[in-house]
Amino acid sequence: MRLFIAIQLNDEMKDALLDIQDAMRTYGVRGKDTPAENMHLTLAFIGEYDDPERVKEVVDSIEIRPFEMKLKGIGAFRDLWWVGTENSAPLMAISRRLRRALAEAGIPFDKKKFSPHITVIRRANGTLSGEAADEIAANAITENGGVSMTVDHISLMRSDRGKYGMIYTEL
Repeated sequence: MRLFIAIQLNDEMKDALLDIQDAMRTYGVRGKDTPAENMHLTLAFIGEYDDPERVKEVVDSIEIRPFEMKLKGIGAFRDLWWVGTENSAPLMAISRRLRRALAEAGIPFDKKKFSPHITVIRRANGTLSGEAADEIAANAITENGGVSMTVDHISLMRSDRGKYGMIYTEL
């Protein structure tokens, strides 16, 4: 079973991200858009693992004090475009506690440095200038009322390949 741990997004945040995808297309960026139902912020990618109950126990052990998460900025990792979040001590603390708990439980996970982002376009071609990216992000966030959401839980997710792309299911 292919697993990851994520923060699920509210509808307002997904709407703002869809607006950003639309705006990026007007600047010529093309690729595979992340559908709204798959938008999330990954805290830890586990990959293939056959004991989801064990992972769920770790997820449930992480105390979450509700905090606000706000969108900020657009960037790219090679051909993947993402939207970032404002610097957040609570978000970074959750990531550290979660990763420590996974390691203590002997559950393997991708140990790349945590860089909070939400993928909006994969296999992208086309570029944005820094000014265009800033303008798109500012407009989408402003039009959607200064997009933020309260994070009060994290989710263990399963990833399955479907006929039209990946299907993410909360466990």
